[in-house]
Amino acid sequence: MDKLRKKHDEKIISFIPDGEFYYNKAIQAMQRDRFEDAQRYLKRASELSPEDWKILMEYGVLVMEEGRFEEAHELLMTANSLAPTEEEIIFYLAEVHAHLGMLRDAKMYAEKYILIDPDGPFADDSIEIIDFAEQEESFNDDEMPDGEVYFLQEKARRLMESGDFKAAVELLESIIEDYPEFWAAYNNLALAYFYIGENERASKLLHDVLNRNKGNIHALCNLAVFYYYEKKEEELESLLALLVKIKPYQFENRYKLGATFALIGRHKEAYNWLRSLQKRGFEGDTGYYFWLSHSAYFSGHEKVARDAYAKLVEIDPSKAGYEPWKDVQEIITSDSLEQDREFLLSKITNTYRSERMFGFYLLGKSGHKQEIISHPSYIEVEKLSDYERLFLASGLDYEFMPETNFDKSFMRALETTDLLYNKYCPLDKQASHLFQMWFTLCETALSRTYLFRNPAALAAAADYMFQSSRYPDVTKTAIAKEFGVSVPTLTKYVGELIEYLPQFDA
Repeated sequence: MDKLRKKHDEKIISFIPDGEFYYNKAIQAMQRDRFEDAQRYLKRASELSPEDWKILMEYGVLVMEEGRFEEAHELLMTANSLAPTEEEIIFYLAEVHAHLGMLRDAKMYAEKYILIDPDGPFADDSIEIIDFAEQEESFNDDEMPDGEVYFLQEKARRLMESGDFKAAVELLESIIEDYPEFWAAYNNLALAYFYIGENERASKLLHDVLNRNKGNIHALCNLAVFYYYEKKEEELESLLALLVKIKPYQFENRYKLGATFALIGRHKEAYNWLRSLQKRGFEGDTGYYFWLSHSAYFSGHEKVARDAYAKLVEIDPSKAGYEPWKDVQEIITSDSLEQDREFLLSKITNTYRSERMFGFYLLGKSGHKQEIISHPSYIEVEKLSDYERLFLASGLDYEFMPETNFDKSFMRALETTDLLYNKYCPLDKQASHLFQMWFTLCETALSRTYLFRNPAALAAAADYMFQSSRYPDVTKTAIAKEFGVSVPTLTKYVGELIEYLPQFDA
C-alpha cells in the first residue's frame, strides 16, 4: 500500500508545472501567433523560475514589443545580471535603452554586442543603434547624468504611484547621493517626504533646491502645492504672484505649471497653459488629460473638457464615471454658486454649523465635489456633527436606509431642502440667503427633534418667510400654489418654523 501511495505521489509531483513547462508553452503560443497567451505563460514562468535568464529575456522581449519599455528594461537587466556575457541579452538591452531615450547606454550595449559577436545576427541592428546615438549625441548636453539615472527616477515615480513611499524615498535618496545636481530627483523626493507626513523636511529640501538652482519651476510648483494643502494662504498668494509671471518654453515646464494651477483651483491659468500644449501637438498622459478636462470645464470650455476626458478614458477606461460634470445638472452654469469653488470652501470650512450643512448639501451639486472631498484637510469627518455628516452623505449620493425617528425626520428635512433647491437652482447670491435662513432653521429644528411632517408645506413656508421679508407684494396664495399646498396649511407651517428662528435679546 505504501509503495502504491509513493508511486501515486511521484506521478502527481511529476505533473506539477514548473518554469520550463510554461516557457515551452509560451514558445508554442508564439509560434501560433497567440501572443496574449505567450505573455501569460512567460509571466508565470518568470514567477516560478526567477533565476532563469532565458525566460526573463524572452519575457522582456515580448513586453518590449508591446511598448512597455520600462518593464522590459527591468526584466532584461535582471537577465543580464544572471548571464552577463550572453550576447542576445546585450543586444536587447541596447534596443530597450534606445526606446527609453537612454542613448549613451544604448550605444554602450550595442558596441559591447559588436565586440562580442561582430558577425552575429544582430550586428547590423547594433550598428544602426550606434549611428543613431552618435547623431543624437551632438544635441545633448555632455554634462547630463547617464541615462540609467532617468530610469531609476522613473522607477521611483512608479513606486510613489503605487503607494510604496518608503521604497521611493530610499531610491531617490540614493540617486541624489550619486548625482548631487540631478534636481528632478530632489523634487520627487520632496513630494515623497510630503506624502509620508514629513512636511518640514519636504519644504526644506525644496528651499535647498531653489538656493542652489534658482528658478527651478518644478520646485516652485511643488512648494505651491505644499502651501495649498497646508492652508498657508499668504505664502501661497505670494508664490502664485511669481508663478503667473513665468513664461517657460519647454513643454515639461508648461505642463507642470498647468497641472499645478489646476490642482490649486486656478483653472483659467491652468487651461491657458495646458491648452497651449495641445495646440502645439503635445501628446499627453492620463494626468495631462485629467487636468486639461477639469481646467477647461471650470473655465467655461465644455467641449474641450469633454474631448479631453474622452481621450483620458480611451487611455485609461477606469477613469470613466469621474468626469467633473458628473451629477451636475445641465442648468448649472459656470458662474453659479454651485460652481464657485471659493464660495463652497467658505461654507464647508465656516465656523457655523448651519453654514457647513449648507456647504455639504451644495457640494453634491458641484463639479468641484471630487476635488474638494479628496483634499486632505478641507473636511475632517471625525469632527463633524451627525447633522453635518448626513448632509455630506446626501451630497455624496449615499443611499439612506432610515430606521429611527430621527432618520425619518432628516429624510423629510432633506426632501424639503430639495424642493427649495429645485425652485431656485442654479443658485445666485440672492437665493443663497434663503438657504442660509433655511439651514439655520433646519439645524435648530433637528436639534429639537422636529418631525418635518409635510416637506411641501415646509418648503412653501420657508420660501414665504424669506420672500415676504424682502418683497412687500408677495402673497401666500401665489407661493402655496407653487408648492401645491393650501394657504391655511402654509400659514400653519409658517407658525411652526418661526419657533426655530434665532432668538436675540433686546
